[in-house]
Amino acid sequence: MLADAVLLAAGKSTRIAPISGGVPKPLLLVDGEPILVRNVRWLAGAGVRNIWVNLHYRGDLIRAALGDGSAWGVRLRYSEEAEILGTAGGVRRVLPELQSRFLVVYGDNLLELDLEALVASHVQRRADVSIAVFDERTPNTGIAGGRVTLGPDDTVVSFVEGPPGTAPAPFINAGVYVVEPGVVRDLPEDRVLDWGRDVFPDLLARGARVFAHRLEGYCLALDTPACYERGMALIASGQVKLQ
Repeated sequence: MLADAVLLAAGKSTRIAPISGGVPKPLLLVDGEPILVRNVRWLAGAGVRNIWVNLHYRGDLIRAALGDGSAWGVRLRYSEEAEILGTAGGVRRVLPELQSRFLVVYGDNLLELDLEALVASHVQRRADVSIAVFDERTPNTGIAGGRVTLGPDDTVVSFVEGPPGTAPAPFINAGVYVVEPGVVRDLPEDRVLDWGRDVFPDLLARGARVFAHRLEGYCLALDTPACYERGMALIASGQVKLQ
């Protein structure tokens, strides 16, 4: 299993604002516990030991909720972004601190995903990047993630960012990646960059080895009031059993 992960938590939390009461969306409660706390515990349980969390909106609240990570047996460090650098730009900023290949996890998602299986498939395929994906039959919250078209052996043929209907692809980005350091090292520093809009299309155009890994559980993106309501309904009905 991998030692390092970057947990993305630097959004402005504007879409969730009508129900958040000013709390950053990764700190919204799910069954009495913040989303971000659940993700740290999940990563720690899979063997991750070093976690970087990028911050922007109300980073003080996130620091207070997580501390130094000792409660979960991990080392937590923080990267404050005065201006948001995007999902990939924020990772580029902390690259010098990462030891080898690493995980990227979107902090406002909850998933049922075998991280060890994801990493094993990445290593076996000698991938540059592996993307966790799910199909529309998977319990989900109508996530507006990238639409992913797969080829033989689950190679990623195309990646188009956007809501349902954006592209005729049955698989959807779940917001968890295994990344080789060289992929991020090639990115310009201190630039706003997004994995789905910038990095993945560029990698595919250059013939990089990008693969998908299909999750078999659920994917709850909780970044809008409608998504949050849908996620709580799936949990209350028993269709989703939290880990």
